[in-house]
Parts: sequence; C-alpha cells; structure tokens
Amino acid sequence: MIDRSVERTGAVAMGVFRFRGAASIALAAFALSACTTTGGASKGGLLGSGKSNSSAVYISALQGGIVARTGVKLSNSEMQRALEAEYRALEAAPGFQPVAWTGQSVSGQVVAAAPYQVGQQNCRQYVHKLNDKGRQIEARGAACRNPNGTWTPLT
Repeated sequence: MIDRSVERTGAVAMGVFRFRGAASIALAAFALSACTTTGGASKGGLLGSGKSNSSAVYISALQGGIVARTGVKLSNSEMQRALEAEYRALEAAPGFQPVAWTGQSVSGQVVAAAPYQVGQQNCRQYVHKLNDKGRQIEARGAACRNPNGTWTPLT
C-alpha cells in the first residue's frame, strides 16, 4: 500500500502558495489603484472609474476659491488645478509651504499660514499667487474647515 498523505499535504501546500500569490497580486492592484503618474486628478486607478465625487464636493465647497477673485481668465483644467492646490494647501500643507500648480498659460502657488481656531473650527489664512504670462497677481483670503472635511472661504 502506498502512503498518499505526503502527496495530499504537498498539494495543499501548493494550493496555499497559489492562493497567497493571487491574494498578493490582488492586494497590490488595490493598493496601486488610486495612484497617478501625472500631476492631474486620479482617474480611479485600476479598480475605479472616473473622477471621485468626494473630491468634487471638496472643490465645490471652496466656492471658486480666492483664485476666482483675481479676475484672471482660467481654462476649466487650470481652475481645477488652482482649486485643488487651494484645498491641498488648506488641508494638508504645513504652514507657509507652497503648493504649486501649472496650467497651459497660467501657473500659481498657494501658501497657507498656520491654522488657528475660531470656536470649534480650524481656520487658515492663505495667499494664492498667479503668474499670468509674466504678470504677477496675488489674492488673499481665509477659510475654515467644516466637520465634513470641506473648507468654506470667509467673505
């Protein structure tokens, strides 16, 4: 009689290794799904489709941001980049660290000051500097963070 327990144990081990390999690949694909290779907005990576609604909520909450106060004519993609830079500066950048963006004919940078408290809200003053074909334009403002993570500019 031949003992087949060793063969079954080997087959089980091979199945476990195959499962681990497949699980590792799936995990890596999921982890990389939100990565982008350009400075633009994420298109959803491997598992997503299109622009995330949540980023649109954060951008629209800025109500055009302080970049809209400059009077500079921006394309839709330039406006999107400018507002994303405002949001990143307000939400995550250390105080006085510039967050730069570049469009086809206009570029800019947003610099937020250190946060301060107004009641229960965190607020920040910030400056948006634009370079429009060599012309330097600057807008100043302040915004406060809402409990849902959006920022509302102060008027």
